[in-house]
Amino acid sequence: MAYWSVVAGIWVGVAVGAMIAYYAYDLPDISRLEGQTRAPGVTITAANGLVLATYGEVYAEYVSYDDLPSHLIDAVVSIEDRRFFDHFGIDVWGIVRAAITNLRAGHLVQGGSTLTQQVAKNVFLTHDRTLRRKVQEVLLAVWLEHRFTKNQLLTIYLNRVYLGAGTYGVEAASMRYFGKSVRRINLAEAAMLAGLPKAPSRYAPTRNLSGARERAAIVLSAMVDAGRLNADDAAAAKAAPATLVGSYVGSGS
Repeated sequence: MAYWSVVAGIWVGVAVGAMIAYYAYDLPDISRLEGQTRAPGVTITAANGLVLATYGEVYAEYVSYDDLPSHLIDAVVSIEDRRFFDHFGIDVWGIVRAAITNLRAGHLVQGGSTLTQQVAKNVFLTHDRTLRRKVQEVLLAVWLEHRFTKNQLLTIYLNRVYLGAGTYGVEAASMRYFGKSVRRINLAEAAMLAGLPKAPSRYAPTRNLSGARERAAIVLSAMVDAGRLNADDAAAAKAAPATLVGSYVGSGS
């Protein structure tokens, strides 16, 4: 019994190794991360600089990690990947927890992807739900963790993630929704931005402000649960939710 168990283990290891080698053979070149091209967008403004409408994809200037508000970082990590600063690109415990939650619910209600996996998927891969894409996502996530620091990965994510209404990156979204740089957003606004990646089209505040505020409240509660925010500050932010700049409401949505 022990002999055949060892033999079976060896063959399983060989099979897994062969599968990894097969899917790793045509992995995209990670070096092109720094030179990704972006599709052009059009922004129509009045003579006084007022934004009238936007069409296509909207980007803004790159924001460094040191310029990102700490409450935005705390909000994103709390709701998207609480163990981000501890795992190696793959959160094993997060996968187990998500699997248990999904089994209890009887359907998919929680995912186990880390922020690093999301970077790998959004920058290098398609969103196809195939075994090949998932294996490559895992391999790229581990590779990215080896190549970049946690702060660099989080910065890449926040400057590229889609946040609804055609906006990519937190700076573009902040300008679109709040009319100011992400450097100056308050806690309620940070919570709203952090809540958008889950379903950016559904929660985009330009089309569903009440839904975006409800999602922001969930983010604030997650921050408290993660120990990144005290209950009083969370309650204050929930009582004074983020509002949109008038000229941006509905434009381009």
